[in-house]
Amino acid sequence: MIGTWTRLDAMAREAAVAPDRAGALAVVERAHRADELTALRQRVSRLSPRNAEAAAMRVAVIAVSCGWSALDPQAPAAREVANEAFLELWAAIAHRIDHDQFVALPTLALHNWAPERKPRRHIPIDQLARTEQLVPIVRWAPEGQPLSRLDRLMLAATRLEAHGIWLFRLADTLAGRAPDDSSTPTALRRLVRIQHALRAQLHSEAAELAAAPATDQQRAVLGALAEQGALEPPVLQAADAVLGIGGRRLGEGRRQHLRRHLPAQHRAWLSAMDRHCAPVRTLAHRGGPDAAVYREAQESLIALRRTYTALVHTAAAPTPGPFPEAA
Repeated sequence: MIGTWTRLDAMAREAAVAPDRAGALAVVERAHRADELTALRQRVSRLSPRNAEAAAMRVAVIAVSCGWSALDPQAPAAREVANEAFLELWAAIAHRIDHDQFVALPTLALHNWAPERKPRRHIPIDQLARTEQLVPIVRWAPEGQPLSRLDRLMLAATRLEAHGIWLFRLADTLAGRAPDDSSTPTALRRLVRIQHALRAQLHSEAAELAAAPATDQQRAVLGALAEQGALEPPVLQAADAVLGIGGRRLGEGRRQHLRRHLPAQHRAWLSAMDRHCAPVRTLAHRGGPDAAVYREAQESLIALRRTYTALVHTAAAPTPGPFPEAA
């Protein structure tokens, strides 16, 4: 970020590595006393959509670091808990990106990792994730120290989303297909292969994540997001929209609760998949080889979700001692 917005970047970095919530709150209070928060809020309307998303990521980092992730910044009661000037900045950013519930994993992870070297031309994120070294814009670990468990969980979610791009494309392929269409089982088999590959990818990252350092503050951040239901990657919700597991297991209300952290356009796409993939989901009540493929796709999604949940639990587990010295 450039100009006045570099101060928001610095605030996010300070808040992320604060030893506790009191330290993060102090960062916000200093910015408030210096009138920096008001100056930023007055410039929100000038942000391009891309820069508004970048600012939202930094606001999200500060909000979760301060323990405010569950707040509605426009609710009167929030002013009794959080810094009023920061709430006004938060609400202005939310209005600018048309997304009230952005303090969640999609914003914290997907807008926070970028290629170490800037590509000379536009390259889709799935290709970047495969060919380029990704680095965090805001680190949850101090500079010069190893990436923390929270950093590595966010990186795993970013890679999961990038490599899961084919799953989104398959969802569009299956939309509107009849269950007895000859191409339906072929698409479902591809869905199974992709979900198995994504699960293997998560398994490959589990050891590094388990070995990474963590702090009580980072575990508090993770716990607050988990309590909100704000930690499920969009790619898992896309698979669920095709296969219908969440609607049955969690109830439709809970399903929408998990989706509220996604941008409006993404939520609309998921709702369309709910409707358009309904014929495919009737395979759950049939017999024969096509129904067996459908059930295999459901089982592979359940296994993928469990692997991701295990990664979250590992990230939240206590670790002894402080951050190790950098090598």
